[in-house]
Order: sequence, then structure tokens, then C-alpha cells
Amino acid sequence: MDLNQLEAFAAVMTIGSVTGAGRSLGRSQPAISKAIGDLEAELGYALFDRNGPRVTPTGKAFLLYEEVERSLVGLRSIRERAAEIGREEAQPVHLVATPALASTIAPAALQLVAQGSSAFPEHIHLRSASAEQVVHAVLHRTVSLGLTSLPVAHRGLDLHWIGEAPCVAVMRADHPLAKKDKITRAALRGERVITMSNRYRLRQRIETALGEDSPLDVAIDTNTSFNAIMAARAGLGVALVEPITALGMPIEGLVAKPLAVDIPFYFGVVTPFGRPVEGTTLALIDAVETVARTILHGFVKRDAAEHDELL
Repeated sequence: MDLNQLEAFAAVMTIGSVTGAGRSLGRSQPAISKAIGDLEAELGYALFDRNGPRVTPTGKAFLLYEEVERSLVGLRSIRERAAEIGREEAQPVHLVATPALASTIAPAALQLVAQGSSAFPEHIHLRSASAEQVVHAVLHRTVSLGLTSLPVAHRGLDLHWIGEAPCVAVMRADHPLAKKDKITRAALRGERVITMSNRYRLRQRIETALGEDSPLDVAIDTNTSFNAIMAARAGLGVALVEPITALGMPIEGLVAKPLAVDIPFYFGVVTPFGRPVEGTTLALIDAVETVARTILHGFVKRDAAEHDELL
């Protein structure tokens, strides 16, 4: 398989039609059809069910697309870097983070570095992704720096330090619990709880701390804290979330209250294993800590060696 085939496949997956994909890539419709056909022949299975100009991806196409898109991002980075080397430009910053970190701490850290550096790169690539995708990007060395929730016990990563801060409860300002100084386990009984769906990360710690013998009534689970917070804003319940989104992106009409029981949220700062860390990347690692201390109440910086013990 070649790059033209993969780009054609990704474009058809995104746009939904061969004609639209051709228009987007500046190629003819027959050229896109041929590229897809050649790719299917090489793979040995169909990627699309065809019905006129529109196509429907098969189940196998969806499985393949995620990997193809990640690979294309890496190839585009190589192209851009090759051009920048030719123009003798400084290496750009490639930063990937989970949505909570990408929308709060990462931009503030970039601003802090830009203010204190005369050699700040002209180009910055900031991307949000799931924790698993952040790890994948760092392992494949397509980014300079990754910010992700724990666990990150993967070989091929350099974990520089771990940030810890207590989770919070978010609710509408007119909610009865909004008058309390701290939200207890008992106060949450009978409330519709909104929280994370990934049981291998924050959800597990929440259930362990608050579940006791009778679990909480989790009315809504979701994949991002922002979704949970906005559901609380709609009056659908009380959101139990990590503190970064709640405190870093305050929303009018909502309040974030500390929990009576400590439920720590952990995030890690990672780079590709063995790659020297210097210049802007090193400054960013320090800036992330500075911003975290400013935004997060009760922030604690922990040594990377504590990873397994904390979890």
C-alpha cells in the first residue's frame, strides 16, 4: 500500500463520498476509485459498500481507519519537518494531551513559555486525544511531549513527573448541595451522579472511594469531563470529575465543590524514551508544573518512581 491509497481511503472515510474525496484531494473521481480498489485488492477485503456516488464503510474499514489516520499524521509531520529543515527553521512543538489537559493547562503553559522565550517556535501543533492515543503518539515519536492521565506504565516512555490533585463535584449553583462546604458520601446518596465511563482510570477510583457496600446511582457516564460538566449544567445531576476541567474552564452558573473523601486525579508528563529533552520542550515541562500549581487547589508534584505505588 502507498501514501496515495491511504490518503484516498482517509478522505472517503471522512467525507462519505468518492466525488467529495476527490474534490478535497484535488484528484479525479476515477483516480480515487482506483486507489481504493487497489488498496482493497492488496488487503484482500472490501472497505466500502458502494451505492452510486456514496459509499458506506464496512466494519473492517472503521478498524483500519484509526491506524491509518495516526500514520498519516506522522507522515504529514515528516513532510512539514523536512520543509522546515530546508528553510532552516526551528523545530516546531508537537504537543498531544487528553482533552482536559489540552484545553486548560497546555495552552496556558505554551503562553508562559512564549512570554519568556525569544526563540519560541513559529509553529505549534497542539492536539487532544484519548489517554491511550496520547501514549500511542509518544511511543511512535510523532510528538515532542504528551500529557495524559495515569496509568502510563508503558515501556518506551520517559515519565518526568506525576501531578496529583483532588477530584471535585460540579453542580448547578441553584442545586441544594451547592450550599455545602464539602460534598460527603452520604450527601450523594439519592443524587443522580454523572461521571467517567472508563473503569480503568478515574471511574475505578471514584467507585472505590464512594461506593462502599451500595454503589452510587450513576445516571450518566461519558468519555470526557467536559461532557459530564455540561450535563450537570443542564440539571441532569452532580458531576464527579477531575479538577482540571472544572477549575481551568469555569462555567457561569456552575460551582465546583471539594469532596469530603479524597479521590486523587493523577496525570503524567511524558516524552519518547531516550530522546534528549531540551529547549522548548524542557521549558514546557516546567511551565506545565507552574500552571498546574496556579489552577489546581491542592496540587502535589510527585516523583515518577511513585507511579505503581500511587495506583
